[in-house]
Amino acid sequence: MKKKEQGATSVEFALTSMIFLLSFLAVFDFSYLFLVNLTLQHAVREGARYAVTGQFDPATPGSAQDRCDAAIEQIKEQSMGFFEKAASVVVFKTVNADGSITPVPANSCGAANQIIVITVNCQLPLISPFMRAFFTDGKYVFSVSSTMKNEAF
Repeated sequence: MKKKEQGATSVEFALTSMIFLLSFLAVFDFSYLFLVNLTLQHAVREGARYAVTGQFDPATPGSAQDRCDAAIEQIKEQSMGFFEKAASVVVFKTVNADGSITPVPANSCGAANQIIVITVNCQLPLISPFMRAFFTDGKYVFSVSSTMKNEAF
């Protein structure tokens, strides 16, 4: 082996290992993003199911706002802790007779037999600094929704 070629293997290993590491971090980050997205989608669906049945905590008065708060608590409980990590904001909307979607009035989760839409808007910070450069403010911004019709409670 010539003297000029003695460090070539180390340099090649260093270059290829960086590419492998960056690829591994990208796969890890995207897997994490999809896990959080799917988990929050499940949580919103469970919260919507809880809300449309007219359920709430029996220890509190049965106002509509209590029902909305109970649905949000159900979403938080089902989210495996990702609700807080994703800086989530819950929005309740209703579908009107003409098909338009509008926010529900204050202190309401919609009336009986009314279609409601529960949307959770999220901003999840990425794990690796390499992937943060590809997202605005280093956060993955997404929304998950569930649409259901309130039961006749």
